[in-house]
Amino acid sequence: MTLQVRDLVKHFGGVRALDGVSFDVAPGECVALIGPNGAGKSTCFACIAGQQRPLAGAITWDGQRMEGLSPAQRLRRGVARTFQVAQTFEALTVRQNVQLVASAHRGLPAWNRLDRVDRSTAEALLDRVGLLPLADADVLNLPYGAKKRLELAMALASRPALLLLDEPAAGLAGPERASLMQLVQSFAQGGTAVLYTEHNMDAVFGVADRVLVLIDGKLFAQGSAADIAADPTVRRRYLGNVGATAPAATTQGAA
Repeated sequence: MTLQVRDLVKHFGGVRALDGVSFDVAPGECVALIGPNGAGKSTCFACIAGQQRPLAGAITWDGQRMEGLSPAQRLRRGVARTFQVAQTFEALTVRQNVQLVASAHRGLPAWNRLDRVDRSTAEALLDRVGLLPLADADVLNLPYGAKKRLELAMALASRPALLLLDEPAAGLAGPERASLMQLVQSFAQGGTAVLYTEHNMDAVFGVADRVLVLIDGKLFAQGSAADIAADPTVRRRYLGNVGATAPAATTQGAA
């Protein structure tokens, strides 16, 4: 199951948000999509996830064209996503959030039966993301880092083969960001295809198997983190604006 994006085009009036973008993401691969503000990252992500429809080009997953499918239809074909701001059901407990998603393919159960639906599945997923001790906690009162982990567990509840993560480390401090990105990396190591957008370079270098750089709606560069960090134009137009330590960290990691 490989994601294939070919010649993707999306315009907003006179703005070419995507201008012929092409790339692949293979099973077991963790790929980061980066670039300056306005580069087209969010638009590309939304086209793949189904929130927007491209004007031209093709998005193929597991041999099937996806452009005409809704997000729900893509989910049923193994494509799940998270959002930059964690999307959870705050009136429910941590466990109930995962139970709700895990049971959705069979139709939503009556409210008074939710606690008995897929309990073992929900708890296994919460254990995987480190939230099992908080299973009975109300989501409303969770710290933000825990909500990001819960959203990951909810995405995993649909058993995706392709996981789309929109800035998974956004809003997290350094140690918590590193811990969450190790978790993201483990999904790919388990065979899931992972594509994520990110602004924090420490969540890219040392995590992604491959990095895609969008600039002005075009795929300007792709390669290993070391290759991207060494590219003078990427450094000038993007990396220099997000922290001068990112290329140095990459060089050390490559050595």
